[in-house]
This record gives sequence, structure tokens and C-alpha cells, in this order.
Amino acid sequence: MFRVLILTVFLVACSVHIVIDLLPRLERRNSSTSSRSPQTPACSCPRGPGEEAPGWAAWPNKHTLRLLQDFSNEPGSNLTSHSREKASTAEAPSRVDNQHQNHHQQQDQRARPGLEDPLLLLSDEFARVCSLHRHGQEKDGDYAPTGDLSSDSYPNWLRFHIGINRYELYSRHNPVIDAMLKDLVTQRITSVAMKSGGTQLKLIMTFQNYGQALFKPMKQTREQETPPDFFYFSDFERHNAEIAAYHLDRILDFRRVPPVAGRLVNMTKEIRDVTRDKKLWKTFFISPANNICFYGECSYYCSTEHALCGKPDQIEGSLAAFLPDLALAKRKTWRNPWRRSYHKRKKAEWEVDPDYCEEVKQSPPYDSGTRLLDIMDMTIFDFLMGNMDRHHYETFEKFGNETFIIHLDNGRGFGKHSHDEVSILAPLSQCCRVKKSTHLRLQLLAKEEYTLSALMEESLQRDSLAPILIHPHLEAMDRRLRLVLQVLADCIEKEGYSSVVEDDLASEGMDVATDTRR
Repeated sequence: MFRVLILTVFLVACSVHIVIDLLPRLERRNSSTSSRSPQTPACSCPRGPGEEAPGWAAWPNKHTLRLLQDFSNEPGSNLTSHSREKASTAEAPSRVDNQHQNHHQQQDQRARPGLEDPLLLLSDEFARVCSLHRHGQEKDGDYAPTGDLSSDSYPNWLRFHIGINRYELYSRHNPVIDAMLKDLVTQRITSVAMKSGGTQLKLIMTFQNYGQALFKPMKQTREQETPPDFFYFSDFERHNAEIAAYHLDRILDFRRVPPVAGRLVNMTKEIRDVTRDKKLWKTFFISPANNICFYGECSYYCSTEHALCGKPDQIEGSLAAFLPDLALAKRKTWRNPWRRSYHKRKKAEWEVDPDYCEEVKQSPPYDSGTRLLDIMDMTIFDFLMGNMDRHHYETFEKFGNETFIIHLDNGRGFGKHSHDEVSILAPLSQCCRVKKSTHLRLQLLAKEEYTLSALMEESLQRDSLAPILIHPHLEAMDRRLRLVLQVLADCIEKEGYSSVVEDDLASEGMDVATDTRR
């Protein structure tokens, strides 16, 4: 009898627990059903960036945090365009599909093709943007899709993505780029999270128009040089180097660096108060000088001793525009043949083998096409900046081997103006190859009326954080440019002009000598 009583009590307790567990769900279900109008279907879209960000005590669930921290499946890349949130794709009306298709057909008629099927590739991304806009959620100044789906109605970041083609990230006189730079400085920041991977702290920022950019905070003043005892792989990443690299790339007419702009960020309102990354949020503190500081999580320099502090809560940083999402435009990561050893004592093969270039020339993709010449462009670009940290590079997978190299992650440039690291020029001196367009451009920039330092200073004045570089860095670029031209002159004298200079102008009909100031 006693056992039956115990069993009965146990069953009653279980039944009560089940009822208690089900009641809240039934109440939520009934309330949501009653509050929903017959004309308005349930919306399962994720929270849009336009919504109010949580305060210090509001945190997402663990699943959301995992999504926030899952940015890259390319560990070798320091600038990936994986989105934070994978929103469900909304069904678009057939009229919209037809307009996308017609616009795509017009794109195909251009002389220089863009990404193969650009709007087809980006339709998922645009649908993601649309799905994030629930009815009545738009605020003043936010981007709101309308019935007009011409390219002019797209946000500037999407127009930049659509303009990417086999030859360059953007065309020479593309007006979208200046608009993009303005957006990077003025768009409201709606969410922030740490970027996974990499040695130093980088933040991914999302704007009110759903564009994204990589933020590198200020770590050194303009006047500080890299200490002479620092190895290249432990050097700081400088925000002003990212900004200057973009302008240098544009002046060299490469157009292979995504748009970068400097911005003064309020660490309280624009980082701490809008982040949903709890690990980042936990590292904020107030210093003894009453400045707001944080340090995040990374391999190097992420500790209280290396904290990033505002004045009192304002901090400079660079914002580099994201490239298209990897799900839409995959990128391939390549090991740089002239990669350094990243070891305190060991040397790389190219440092001990003077005939190393002959081996590279026989290996794909350097045995055909323009890839080897693109490596020479990248070498010149890095030498002018003093950047020794070029271990990998990326290309768009869609274009195969016949495409340009993307010049990403330039934060370790402009570290020393008093020293020229000639070893960076090893690929150029060993291979003795250069594009004619690059050679002519360098010769033009060495002329007194078009000096590289003057053009850089003029271009950098447009940035909101100007001055970006101190004069010794500008003067160092002129000095290094003369060294590059001297290496090429020695090659031409030794092997002949036609063997060294590859004529790439005839096929493209370019005239670099008539269009310098961009």
C-alpha cells in the first residue's frame, strides 16, 4: 500500500511539472495569434540593425553568440566578408526578378565584364538586406528598399560589390567609391563584434544600411616608429597604414585595395553600447585617468597592459569596406612565393637561393598569364610602404588564375621611415619582370611635377583623420621609388628592355601618362 501511495505521488508531481512547463508556451502562442492581424503574416526575420541595441545587462542567447563569432572559414585571410547573420531569404515578386534579370543583361554588354552573373550572385545578399527590413521598422536616414531596383537605388556598399570585375575592385573614375568613403565615416554603427583569427584585435562593424567594415583601432601615434629590435611578425598593426595603403594603391593605379577611411569612434556609444559580443564587452574598463579602455581577445597585445584607451572615450581607427560575402563570391588564398620564414633564426628559401625565381616561373599559376607580374606590382607596393608582412594573398575564385591580386591587410606598413628594407624587393631583382603600365607610372611619379609624396599628401588630406602620415614617411616613399627604378634600370641593362618590361597596354588601350591625379 505504501509503495502504491509513493508511485501515485510521483506521477502527480510529474504531471504538475509538465503542465507548468507547457502553460507559458501556450500563453505566448495564444497572445501572438490574437495580436497578429489577419493581413499581417508572422515575421521570422532576425533583429535588424535599426532596432535599439541592448544595454550593459541584455545579452543574446548562446546560439546567437555563436553566429556572431562565426565570421571566417578562411584562416589565412585577415579580411573576410562572412556576414554575421545568415537571414532567411525572402521571396521576391516576379516583377523584381525580371528587373534583376534585365539589369544583369545590360551589365553583360559592357566592354569589361564584371563578376560573372553579378546580380545573380548578389541576389541572395540583397534579399538578406530586404528581409531584415520588417514593416514599420525603418528609421529616418536608414536605407529602405523601394519599388525602384535600379542600381542607383542600391546602398553604396552593394554598388561597390557589383562593380568588381576580373581586372580591378573598382573603375578609375567610379563615383561610388567617394560615396563609400563618406558612408564609412558617417553611417550610424548598429552592431560590433570581434573578428575571429588574426594576431591583433580587429572589430567588425555593421552600419544602418547593412554595410560592414573592418575596424582597426589606433595603437601608435603618427610619430612613433617600429622599435629596431621588433621582428616584422610582432610589429603593431597601424590604422593610419591601412588608410595610407588605400591611397597609395589608387595613385599607383592598381585599385586592388578595398576602400578605407579613417573615423573617430565613440567607444561608449558606438562600440560598448551596441556590441552583442559578450567577450568584447567584458574587457571594457575605466583607467586611472578616467578614460574608457578595452582590449578584446587576440594573440598579441590583447591585455590590460596593451589596452586601447580613448580621450576620454574617443578613439581613432581605420574602417575598410568588406568585400562580397564568401558565399556569393568565394576567394582563394595563395601562399606568397616570397613569404618570409616568420622565425627568429631561420631564413626562407628565396633568401639563400639567388635562382629562386626560375623555380617559381615553372610552377602554376606563375608559369602563364599575369600572376607573376601581379606579384611584382605587389612587391613594389609593399616596398614603398615598408611592409614585410605579406605571407599570403587572395584572388576571386570565380575568375580563375587570370585575375588581379587583392591587396589586403596592410597595417604593418609605414612603420619605419628611417630605414628602407631592400629585401622586400627580392622578387623584382630576382625575376627582372614588370608591367609596362607599372613602369611608366613609376617613371611619371618620379618627375618633379608628379612626385609621389606630393600626390600622397594631397590625396590623404581628404581623409577625416588627416594628416595621416608625417613628412618623413612621405619623403621615404620618394626615396624608395628611386630605388625601385634603379633596380629596374639594372635589369634592363642586363637583360634588355623587351625581356624585362611586359607590354600590357596594347590589349587594354590604356594611357597612364595622361591620367595621374585621381
